Amino acid sequence: MKIHRPVAEHVVTVLMDVFGEGYQADKVIERVFKHNKQLGARDRRFIAETSYDIIRHWRLLWMSMGRSEPTLKEFDLMRVIGVYLILRGSTQLPPWGEFQTLDAKRILASRDSFHDKPAIRESIPDWLYELGKLELGGKWDSWLSKLNEVAPVCLRANRLKVGRGELKKRLAAEDIVVHDAPKTEDGLILEVRQNVFKTKAFEEGLFEIQDGASQQVAPMLDPKPSERVIDACAGGGGKTLHIAAMMKNKGRIIAMDVNEKKLKALRERCSRNGVDIAEVKVVESNKTIKRLEKTADRVLLDVPCSGLGVLRRNPDKKWRLSMEEIEKLRQLQAEILENYSVMTKPGGRMVYATCSILPSENEKQIEAFLAKHGDEWKLVEEKKFVPGENGFDGFYAAALQRSEKTGDPGPDMH
Repeated sequence: MKIHRPVAEHVVTVLMDVFGEGYQADKVIERVFKHNKQLGARDRRFIAETSYDIIRHWRLLWMSMGRSEPTLKEFDLMRVIGVYLILRGSTQLPPWGEFQTLDAKRILASRDSFHDKPAIRESIPDWLYELGKLELGGKWDSWLSKLNEVAPVCLRANRLKVGRGELKKRLAAEDIVVHDAPKTEDGLILEVRQNVFKTKAFEEGLFEIQDGASQQVAPMLDPKPSERVIDACAGGGGKTLHIAAMMKNKGRIIAMDVNEKKLKALRERCSRNGVDIAEVKVVESNKTIKRLEKTADRVLLDVPCSGLGVLRRNPDKKWRLSMEEIEKLRQLQAEILENYSVMTKPGGRMVYATCSILPSENEKQIEAFLAKHGDEWKLVEEKKFVPGENGFDGFYAAALQRSEKTGDPGPDMH
């Protein structure tokens, strides 16, 4: 395709903001589109796809150009776009000054020379590669290539309003072709990437975007109509909405988070989805948790994590992570398990979930919790999702049951 220079310059802007300012890629791209409404669909697609692909393969692109360290000079970033186009098979680059000295044969040969160097080949920092190798062994190398693939768009039919079969028909009427997502009751995967947010079906709250692995979590919680459920790290509330649908909008959900801004978005999503059993609550301190001790039939802990299982969707995350941050996250996960588990009633169920693939954030956390509380809790179900399998993200979830004999019930939630 013919590339216009102003469009390539928008990609440079995205790269500068992501790598120079530490902004999230999706937010930067959104801002570029908002400030440049004249961009057509083709140009928008080029900017988004090229930006994500360059972020995904950032290290390999610079190394293939013969540079061991990236820079944020506009001239060099434009050259990186040229290298990316060469590796994508472009035989003729635009006649721009930055591209004049790019030697396609040398770049392709350089790329091929990294075949046996997985950290460079798959574009990941050395420290993170070593950590993955330490925790996952031989699986890590094969999973890395999966984490560099483009993730499919997966929808979840909102069963409060529509079944999966009916949603398929509604989407087909808007020229959107989908197929059933395996191992899900409500999941659909788009055959071709399209903007589904502009559809009538979305406006009417008939579906949400939610990965197939993420759709497994609410069923593990097994919420029933009329029960009291706490989604303790609700964020934007994708799982809150799924839980409400499984409860047939009967009962009570408390959706909690420390981030008030995310909870505001959840209120809007509840309205569109027709969910009115969810109460939104900001976690201000441990007193918020203490007041809810032994009050919930089900508790979901979708804890903050490294996000290594969803690098396909957030490739910039691998460049923002640090070993120090992962250690802080592990500590936070253990604290949430310890402190938030008290909200579960005797005989109730709790699900711990992450979008990480590291055992230290997943099964090791559960093992440590059970080593301390094995007389009161038992593991009843555990699921691990391999990145790319069934088109899903990497994910982990464990369901634990609390013993009936844990003392007197706590205060009423009302």
